[in-house]
Amino acid sequence: MNINVKNNVHWVGKTDWELRKFHGDEYSTFKGSTYNSYLIKEEKTVLIDTVWKPYEKEFVRNLASEIDLNSIDYIIANHAEIDHSGALPELLRQIPDTPVYCTKNGLKSFKGHFHEDWNFKVVKTGDRLSLGSKELIFVEAPMLHWPDSMMTYLTGDNILFSNDAFGQHYASEFMFNDRVNQEELFTEALKYYANILTPFSPLVIRKINEFLSLNLPLDIICPSHGVIWRDNPVQIVQKYLTWADNYQENQVTIIYDTMWDSTRKMAENIARGIREENETLNVKLYNSAKSDKNEIITEIFKSKAILIGSPTINRGVLTSIAALLEEVSGLKFAGKKAAAFGSYGWSGESPAVITKRLHEAGFAIADDGMKITWNPDAKGADQCREYGKEFAKAIQ
Repeated sequence: MNINVKNNVHWVGKTDWELRKFHGDEYSTFKGSTYNSYLIKEEKTVLIDTVWKPYEKEFVRNLASEIDLNSIDYIIANHAEIDHSGALPELLRQIPDTPVYCTKNGLKSFKGHFHEDWNFKVVKTGDRLSLGSKELIFVEAPMLHWPDSMMTYLTGDNILFSNDAFGQHYASEFMFNDRVNQEELFTEALKYYANILTPFSPLVIRKINEFLSLNLPLDIICPSHGVIWRDNPVQIVQKYLTWADNYQENQVTIIYDTMWDSTRKMAENIARGIREENETLNVKLYNSAKSDKNEIITEIFKSKAILIGSPTINRGVLTSIAALLEEVSGLKFAGKKAAAFGSYGWSGESPAVITKRLHEAGFAIADDGMKITWNPDAKGADQCREYGKEFAKAIQ
């Protein structure tokens, strides 16, 4: 399918309605996704990125129905990850001498993935490629979100091909931001940022400011996944600047796992105490064994403080909590407070284990946490409520 973006720029990617997991099984994609590839037909013909490998033959076949493949003068490879580059081997089997433009790190990554010595052309920030009356300008974007990433800007049409930045895992027949449900769009954009770009927030701010300093007019942003920003594209840039600046809402998220409901009862009573102390706080509870991991991470991203609870098992914590703690450690959330809680029968190490991991992950520890033996009775429930009240006071 060919969708006109603007003038001689066309979307020639793939909409994946069935996708439910991404990055292996690391990222949930309940609304599918797209693999965005763009074709520019000026005096020179340029292809920007391809699609995920399972769709390589379909992609090349569809592209060949649009143009003579031999007429492609340049291939721009903004990123070597397989969801962007998976169809390159199939395409280059037919047009093997076509130049492939990428960053220095991109060259390493492409050779590491495909073990091919294609006609690579290494570019850096500020390099330009003439298409006749228009030019492509390359902007390296290392760690947004891989070391090899770059963006490409098309003069004249004022389009930024932004790679993974400003994207969403969101499939839609309406490929433009002004045509889709706005709540869905920004929910998926925030989830995408929280789960993928959070660790690189300082770089996000720096790179956006670097691009803005180039004083290039911006009419459209074409990301690698999801819909194209053509209506006020600066709105998503402004959102990124907000999200990258230690973002938080007036929210507390309580995450727990439980064996025999003791830790669940603790979580619910702590939440009750928080609400009693500060009814303006938005308090959300998630059982980590039963809730989607990426949705939980998005809620952590939105929160000013979190509480994590687990019963003690083998002097440690339940596996869903252990996995979540590993995830948040890598995401490097900033400016958030945290504490731990848990029930136990014999030894009671879980709050200390969780507190240690939260501290290592960069959270400001609000207190030493709390623990209760066995199944909380009425007195134990009251203790949890009082703890919730004190926690609410501590995060004000």
